[in-house]
Amino acid sequence: MKHESLLFLCVANSARSQMAEGLARKILGDRAGVQSAGSQPTRVNPYAIRVMAELGVDLSTQRSKSVNEIDPESVDLVITLCAEEVCPVFLSDAARLHWPLKDPDRKHEELSDEQRLAHFRTTRDELALRIEALLRE
Repeated sequence: MKHESLLFLCVANSARSQMAEGLARKILGDRAGVQSAGSQPTRVNPYAIRVMAELGVDLSTQRSKSVNEIDPESVDLVITLCAEEVCPVFLSDAARLHWPLKDPDRKHEELSDEQRLAHFRTTRDELALRIEALLRE
């Protein structure tokens, strides 16, 4: 892997970027520093916490952070995860990747808990595949 510090960005820093942060810490270990943030931080989504716990990754101690809290000098790769919304801007010279993943919370859809969890698991598993591929670079 050629990057030493990663920043995962989405809007609320509640689901996709939080899961990516937890997965990257697990998969990459001490090979890279990992952070996540959003342009409109809210809270870590309880469904994200639940599906990550299934893999032994604890998100319950993580908090949603504003992109403004991140030191641009501390990041050499920015990965944006927005699909249907406008991704936050992060001003730095860092390399960039865009992984457009639909928000698993599907706030505007009436879903059962199990259906919503299925969307979160799909997003979690896609993120894991992409982070593992990044490691192999």
